[in-house]
Amino acid sequence: MGLDRSRQPVRYEGYGPGGAAVVVECLTDNRNRTVADVRSVFLRNGGRLGAAGAVAYLFKEVGLMTYPPGVDELRLEALALEAGAEDVERQVDGAVEVVTDPRELESIRARLQDAGFTPEEAVVTQRAAIDAPLEGAAAHAMVSLIDSLENLDDVQSIFSNAQVPDEVLARV
Repeated sequence: MGLDRSRQPVRYEGYGPGGAAVVVECLTDNRNRTVADVRSVFLRNGGRLGAAGAVAYLFKEVGLMTYPPGVDELRLEALALEAGAEDVERQVDGAVEVVTDPRELESIRARLQDAGFTPEEAVVTQRAAIDAPLEGAAAHAMVSLIDSLENLDDVQSIFSNAQVPDEVLARV
C-alpha cells in the first residue's frame, strides 16, 4: 500500500518574542516536514514551539462580521445586539466589527443582511482573551515571525495575542 498523501489539519502552539502567544493552523501532507518548518521559524525569530494546549486557552472561537467605515453604527449595533450578537466594536479606522457566538454567526448575519447590513466579511475565527503589548525589538521580531510563518506553504491561519505598535507595522 502507498502512503496516504491527503492533506491533514494540524495545529501548533508556541510563544513568540516577548512571550506573546501564537497559534498556527496548517494543512499538510507531511507532519514531520511541517513541524520542522514551523519550529525553525519560531527559533529564528526569538520564539519557541510549545506543547499542544500551551496557549490555546488564551483564545476563544468567535463569529466575526466586519462592516466598512461609514456604516450606520448605532442602528447596526442595536440590530446586532437584538439579534443575539455578543459585542459590537468600532475600530480606529471607523470600521465596525460584530462579534457573535460561532454557532449563531449565520443566523445573525442573515438577520442583519435582511435589515440592509451586508458584511464585508463573515468568518469564524480566534480572538485573544488577553493582549500581549510588545515594544521595540520584541515587536519587530514578532512581525518577522508572523511574516515568516505566513510564507510557509502549509500554514493556513495564524492567531496571536501580540499587540504591535502602529509605527512598527508602518515600517513593514
